[in-house]
Amino acid sequence: MRPIFIAGNWKLNPPTLAEARQLAVDLKVQLPSGSGVEVAVCPPAAFLAPVVEAVSGSSIKVGSQDSSPHASGAYTGELSTNMVKSLGCAYAVIGHSERRQYHGETNQSVNQKTVAALASGLVPIVCVGETLAEREDSVTFAVVEQQLREGLKGLSDSVKTGAELVIAYEPVWAIGTGKVATPAQAQEVHAFIRQILASIFNSAIADRLVIQYGGSVKADNAEELLSQTDIDGALVGGASLKADSFVGIITAANAVAVSA
Repeated sequence: MRPIFIAGNWKLNPPTLAEARQLAVDLKVQLPSGSGVEVAVCPPAAFLAPVVEAVSGSSIKVGSQDSSPHASGAYTGELSTNMVKSLGCAYAVIGHSERRQYHGETNQSVNQKTVAALASGLVPIVCVGETLAEREDSVTFAVVEQQLREGLKGLSDSVKTGAELVIAYEPVWAIGTGKVATPAQAQEVHAFIRQILASIFNSAIADRLVIQYGGSVKADNAEELLSQTDIDGALVGGASLKADSFVGIITAANAVAVSA
């Protein structure tokens, strides 16, 4: 059985270190005891170390929102995977749609960053998903398949069990818009992703790989989404910025885990 994995992407929030630390502490305090759900938060790079410290002693893990394909060198502003790992982080989000849109991320750069993350012992959360125009043009599957095949190229030696990697399907048209794919729409793409993963790796690895859904996930729609066969968690944006709303999603996920 695959674990349910809920990760909060804080993006460029909150504005101060004090608020970031308080959010982490509030989440640690409010996290349901005995939860069978894996939980992580991904704060801005400047807040990684303090957030790692704030959640210490809990089951909450921390990830970066990006990482460099370079180990060191003259790369101003970059954050290497070894740096992220040394701060106590477990994950790195790679290829988020906002990185693709605003920073020129390509499937090739996603591949390079994923290779570097795996080499350092980080678990990459590799994001894929289509724009509204691509969905309306009925090319969702083609876009997602290309992102997967090019982004995960050459990783068969690094991914041996499926636990080393997480995929997040984020329909770009449902991020920050209040729109959300229906459970059936999300499940359809998640099942397709697992099929492609089986061809990239093998069926046993694909069956164990966690595939998150990311796209306006909230406490009131989380349980229905997470009850779908191939949806194994959520990459949460805005709803992760308040402890009570994020915990509400975790609680819904726990209900699904208990009933499974």
